Amino acid sequence: MSRTRVWLFGLTLAAYVAIVVGVLTTSKLVTLDWQVMLWRPYKQWPQIHAFLDYFVVLGQRGPTAVMVLAWLGWRAWRHRTLHPLLVLGTSLLLLNITVGAVKYGLGRLGPHYATEVGSAEMFAGGDIFPSGHTANAVVTWGVLAYLATTPRARRLGSVVSAFLALGVGATTVYLGTHWVSDVLLGWAAGLLILLALPWFEPAMARAEEFITAGWERLRERRRSRAALVPLPAPALVAQRDTPQEDEPGRETAGAGSLGTAAPAVVGSGPANVAAQPVANAAHAPSRPPTGRGERTPPSPAGSRRPPVDRQFRPPPPLVHQQVRGRGIAG
Repeated sequence: MSRTRVWLFGLTLAAYVAIVVGVLTTSKLVTLDWQVMLWRPYKQWPQIHAFLDYFVVLGQRGPTAVMVLAWLGWRAWRHRTLHPLLVLGTSLLLLNITVGAVKYGLGRLGPHYATEVGSAEMFAGGDIFPSGHTANAVVTWGVLAYLATTPRARRLGSVVSAFLALGVGATTVYLGTHWVSDVLLGWAAGLLILLALPWFEPAMARAEEFITAGWERLRERRRSRAALVPLPAPALVAQRDTPQEDEPGRETAGAGSLGTAAPAVVGSGPANVAAQPVANAAHAPSRPPTGRGERTPPSPAGSRRPPVDRQFRPPPPLVHQQVRGRGIAG
């Protein structure tokens, strides 16, 4: 809160109080209200009536809040911060509390419902003092200038928001829905809210931290729940540790053991007998894979398992091999 802003806040507050006192005491300000109302501006320039009927919507709370919320929501998503949305929400909350309380507390009637010429029409059950359209235009469009990040954007936003606020206030007087003093108090009420926003910045920062921390806790809780969901068990493939009876030629010995005897190879002598294990290993059917712990580690000396008693089958006689190799029947 700079010193200049404090001085502006004090001057605006003094003007606010002066307007309320001037209306309560039925001063010349009330006389001005009646003169403008009896002049009926909407009859002086009827050609702009249709356009101003739509222009005054820029001061209504619902449409303006939606438009500004869309822009600030995009900025909040882009910069990953809730500060723009919190500023808009805080300003609208202050607007509803302050302006609404004064409206219903003073109960002033509007120009179309006035009962006595020259009276202030206070405490009669009305709700038009100060002008809600005017105050809302000042606050809603002024928030864009307040949140501007560069001096150029801040100046441009201030000019645009001031034009809209002045235009909406003058339009309500033209249409005959508000007194001049209503519009003056609406401008002062909206400006007070904009000038007081820096005082609420620490509260908005704490609110942003609280909301961010709560959101992170919610995300962590969802992740933990997703981690606790049981996954479907993979299908287990049955592995056979022992050879089947219908598959001949399989042995449970290690890599150094001899396989079952294969058909004799044409040839004679000790070389033919030595070649039998190689032929058996090449033509033996593949063994189903087993786990690492079930395999016997090979060594140069063969398997480490104790030898298994087997009946040695001598090779067929060399005479039959030679005869079979020459193609002569035995």
